[in-house]
Amino acid sequence: QVDVVESGGGLVQAGGSLTLICEVSGSIFRLIAMGWYRQARGHEREVVATINSGGAINYADSVKGRFTISRGDAKDTVYLQMNSLKPEDTDVYYCNARGYTDLMSVFDSWGQGTQVTVSS
Repeated sequence: QVDVVESGGGLVQAGGSLTLICEVSGSIFRLIAMGWYRQARGHEREVVATINSGGAINYADSVKGRFTISRGDAKDTVYLQMNSLKPEDTDVYYCNARGYTDLMSVFDSWGQGTQVTVSS
């Protein structure tokens, strides 16, 4: 079993900053990639930023230059530093982790989500 837990969401004024934290735990043999996604009610979930085991990073065009994804030293933690937040960044943010368990089965796990609200 693999658990994904997000934290760090909250309410912030436009122009402010927040840092989201994602921690993965469980019977993990290898993490392939982790990423942040967001979803507003009634809309599809969209990618915000991803990072793979080799360190390759991708950002959605809407957050480039404002958000930064990074991994912790233990590699089972991912951060999303969000600066210059805009009201349109308001969403529920989800962390995703993909990899292999110690039984060599593939996992693709999601956290429960954390709410980010940016007031104008």
